[in-house]
Amino acid sequence: MANKASPPNLHKSVAISKGYNFASTWEQNAPLLEKQQAAIVALSHAVAERPYPSNLAQDHISRQDNGGLAVSTEDSAFGDSQAIDAVLVNTNQFYKWFTDLESALKSETEEKYQHYVNTLTERIQTCDDILLQVDETLDLFNGLQLQHQAVATKTKTLHDACDRLLVEKQRLIEFAEALRSKLHYFDELENIATNFYSAKVNVGSENFLPLLKRLDECISYVESNPQYAESSIYLLKFRQLQSRALGMIRSHVLSGLKGASSQVQAAIRSTGGSKTSVSEGVEASVIYVRFKAAANELKPILEEIEGRSSKKEYAQVLEECHKLYCEQRLSLVKGIVLQRISEFAKKEALPSLTRSGCAYLMQVCQLEHQLFDHFFPSSSEDVSGLAPLVDPLSTFLYDTLRPKLIHEINVDLLCELVDILKVEVLGEQLSRRSESLAGLRPTLERILADIHERLTFRARTHIHDEIANYVPSDKDLDYPAKLEQSVEMKSETNSVEETPDVFKTWYPPLEKTLSCLSKLYRCLEPSVFTGLAQEAVEVCSLSIQKASKLIAKRTTAMDGQLFLIKHLLILREQIAPFDIEFLVTYKELDFSHLLEHLRRILRGQASLFDWSRSTSLARTLSPRVLESQVDAKKELEKSLKATCEEFIMSVTKLVVDPMLSFVTKVTAVKVALSSGNQNQKVDSIMAKPLKDQAFATPDKVAELVQKVNAAIQQELPVVMAKMKLYLQNASKRTILFKPIKTNIVEAHIQLQSLVKAEYSPQEQSIINMVSIQELQAQLDNLL
Repeated sequence: MANKASPPNLHKSVAISKGYNFASTWEQNAPLLEKQQAAIVALSHAVAERPYPSNLAQDHISRQDNGGLAVSTEDSAFGDSQAIDAVLVNTNQFYKWFTDLESALKSETEEKYQHYVNTLTERIQTCDDILLQVDETLDLFNGLQLQHQAVATKTKTLHDACDRLLVEKQRLIEFAEALRSKLHYFDELENIATNFYSAKVNVGSENFLPLLKRLDECISYVESNPQYAESSIYLLKFRQLQSRALGMIRSHVLSGLKGASSQVQAAIRSTGGSKTSVSEGVEASVIYVRFKAAANELKPILEEIEGRSSKKEYAQVLEECHKLYCEQRLSLVKGIVLQRISEFAKKEALPSLTRSGCAYLMQVCQLEHQLFDHFFPSSSEDVSGLAPLVDPLSTFLYDTLRPKLIHEINVDLLCELVDILKVEVLGEQLSRRSESLAGLRPTLERILADIHERLTFRARTHIHDEIANYVPSDKDLDYPAKLEQSVEMKSETNSVEETPDVFKTWYPPLEKTLSCLSKLYRCLEPSVFTGLAQEAVEVCSLSIQKASKLIAKRTTAMDGQLFLIKHLLILREQIAPFDIEFLVTYKELDFSHLLEHLRRILRGQASLFDWSRSTSLARTLSPRVLESQVDAKKELEKSLKATCEEFIMSVTKLVVDPMLSFVTKVTAVKVALSSGNQNQKVDSIMAKPLKDQAFATPDKVAELVQKVNAAIQQELPVVMAKMKLYLQNASKRTILFKPIKTNIVEAHIQLQSLVKAEYSPQEQSIINMVSIQELQAQLDNLL
């Protein structure tokens, strides 16, 4: 079979490979069902064993029966005539026969397979032909695909080119439109100029505001693009048109306001009044309602101007409209306001005039603010818009009040005016309606400043005349009789607490000082009040000290001291609630060095015109500024402390002066004895013991002890009675008496120490000093 088969060519190998791949792919992509696979298995089992052909099978059986070796072979492939019948005698015949049989079988087998090979070869050839056709088709398809890609590439290139052309076209269209829109602003110049210079166009026409808006747009555009050719020329021409338009608006507003004012004046005359005489009922209805109705035609154009007030030109026009409006309103209401304020000034006192005038002005300002807000809603919050109207109206009140304030001398009335303006008007009424009345605040604050200035001047005059230069009468200095009368009146009324008549026991300058400060405290600024308070406390303290000296001459020194202590304590207590520092810095000019410089110049030691040296004219004539600080409160404390110490020493001396004198003499003797022993010059008299001295005998010491005891029992209660009369507060008396008690006890302790050291027990019994415990109890009982 191998000899007959021809070697496969390239196409046959490719066909077999492709056929195998196709069958494998088919097997994988189209698998057999289970039934199909079972049928194939059954078929394979059925053909596994091939039976002998019928002729061979019979012959085989017969030979077996004969018991000889007979071979009958008939090849079905050659037909019935080709059967091989042979009788084998020897081995060679058998081999020959077997060889022939094997060749026949082989030939039969090869024929079947050759037939199958031929069939496969034909089919492979067919597949190769098909593959060749497929290859040719694929080549044609590949060529077609390449042509399609080329066509697609050309088409895409053409589309891209078309898109670019469309984009470029759109860009050019947009550029043309942008250029046309930009040129449109410049082209509008002729159109706007023609309309503005037309006789048919006025501020009240419908197309005026759109033209004005278009003009503003053109100006804004040209201003923002100065790089364009001739933009400055066009801007100048646009500005000229804008100035003409704004001038037309100003004239229109002025004409409208004058027309409204004329209608209001005509309405006033029709009601039987005049510009300066209008009844209160007619005032609001005519001056405000009629004016509002008459000028309503201006509201649209005014609102348009306000809407563009962010631009400088419109802001100027708006400001001019404000002034024109205020001028026309002022011409209507100034006579009426002046008449009302004049009527108040004729009928009412200064406080009532201030209160009524401020209330009326606030009413007028509120109505004017409401009317102003109607025409200028966006500008009503700005106080300066109504200033040309409000300032003259408020000046009428200021001019009416100022002459009266200048001639007012009553401090109480001036304080009342401060309270009216500061609390009632500025504090309450103006704060509740701050927006509508804000224009009044500067004038009201100016009036308040004038009142403060007048009040400060009158307060200084009051301090100078009524406190510093106060001339006391005999009744003012009648101490302690004035206090005794007050105690008697108090006991008659059975009043336990102090009555308001307690001020009658005060020295008048003290009462005037405290009354003045209490009034000024809430009326003046802290810095101004501090200066006045320092001055008042200082001069009051000096006045009380002068009165104390006069009382000491008239009665006793103790009365003068207690008078001074009483009033200084009251002054210190009463100024404590004032939350201020009584420290004032004074600046003075010192020219003391000027004389020495002039002497040096006259002696030729310095030149008058030598500006380069320290002795120049400028330096010579320049004064020195000296600063000094005065704290009235500290000075008051210092005076009070000195007076209390003086009173304590005087009472101590009144009671225990004999003891103090004795202790002083004993101390002097001991010092002299010690000094004499050192110098070896001892006098016979000084060398005696203390008890043998003439001034220190037991009898002398007992005598001085008796004097001190008598003073404690007789003089000290009188002192305590005076203290109780002048100082009604028990705690104050206790504080003042405590150092007196300490001094008395200390004097007794010193004397007791001397007695115990220098005298015998028998002599001590003669002296008979009171024990310290008994003395303290006795002194405590005096309180």
